[in-house]
Amino acid sequence: MKMEENSNTELVESLRIQMESLRRRIHELEAENDKLSVQLGNCVCQKIVESDKNHVLDCSHSTEEMERLKLDENHVKSRSRKKMPGTCNDTIALHHLPKRHIALKVMYFGQRFYGFASEAQMDPTIESEIFKALQMTRLISGNKKELQYSRCGRTDKGVSSVGQVISLFLRSNLKEATRSNDYSGETSVEESSGGEIDYVKILNRVLPEDIRIIGWSPAPTDFSARVMSGILLAVSVDTLALRGFSCLSREYKYFFWRENLNIMLMETAGKKFIGEHDFRNFCKMDAANVHNYMRHITSFEIFPCNERFEDDELWAVKIKGSAFLWHQIRCMVAVLFLIGQGLESPNVIDELLDVERMPRKPQYTMAPEIPLVLQSCEFEGLKFRCSSGNLRISILRKFMFFAVVLIQDHHAD
Repeated sequence: MKMEENSNTELVESLRIQMESLRRRIHELEAENDKLSVQLGNCVCQKIVESDKNHVLDCSHSTEEMERLKLDENHVKSRSRKKMPGTCNDTIALHHLPKRHIALKVMYFGQRFYGFASEAQMDPTIESEIFKALQMTRLISGNKKELQYSRCGRTDKGVSSVGQVISLFLRSNLKEATRSNDYSGETSVEESSGGEIDYVKILNRVLPEDIRIIGWSPAPTDFSARVMSGILLAVSVDTLALRGFSCLSREYKYFFWRENLNIMLMETAGKKFIGEHDFRNFCKMDAANVHNYMRHITSFEIFPCNERFEDDELWAVKIKGSAFLWHQIRCMVAVLFLIGQGLESPNVIDELLDVERMPRKPQYTMAPEIPLVLQSCEFEGLKFRCSSGNLRISILRKFMFFAVVLIQDHHAD
């Protein structure tokens, strides 16, 4: 009993020390955020057309359309309590309003969600929460097919993102002529004068705190955030661009504590992933839906994150590719951990990539999902608009992720 009490006392003390460390880090990040807020004025996403470079887009002005539909925050919340949107009259009214194709950049902390996609029939999901917000703010009318909805990544349960991208048609305040199908990527005069809806501000008012819209961009009508499936996933970024596919690449980060891992061996092994390979031994098999396991990895990095706890240091693996298989990153990282622990040689990567020599995936445990983050999705021509409020959210959300990784990982020890 005494040993158990001592163990509990040590655990409590360890957690207390961790929380003190986190509080100090919060103060440091708040100071960093103040500096970044000052620099925000130089952010390219706040610049407008060349004829009026000194004018900053003021997203706080209400538009005639917003006034007509009474989309202020109090009204939205009161309507959501009284009845669900989407009645016949609402649908008819929204159907006749101007629309435009929009790409939204989404940040979320995935710990409490059953993945991003809503098809899993499990709630909550990030996608279902986003559509609740879109309906509550009356930005959409119609189903996903009618909205031409697409998403770049389909992250699993517990996985987070700071750069997920979705696209769909949303209600717009701009005139039909302004929203021509001839997409140029340039900001129109009407947009620069503050005439467009502030999609970021409106959606973040009603979204849960662990989901944030951090930017929006006009998109061409044939734009799709989706990564194409099948054999085309193995081609290069340049080939994808030439063939007109919108998402050129995705980048993931996996965070971990260094402890006694041999980083040099892990880096040597990780470089073997670069190039086009059959990754069937580095994924969860989905034979019913996937028939081609060739994927193209364009870069691999492993580096420290300047986050420390006692004598340990937080590191990250960064992997970039045109697309990925189900649980591919977590399987790749799991094998790298075995190499870093000295349980496997770096040559095991070559053996697992040689599917003729090893046609069946060996049994090993995947790396946990919480430290995995979809870092970014690469698109050509999109220019996302941000705001100072979102900058602060971005910093605090990233820190929250680090904090949870720290506490959970040390709990596991």
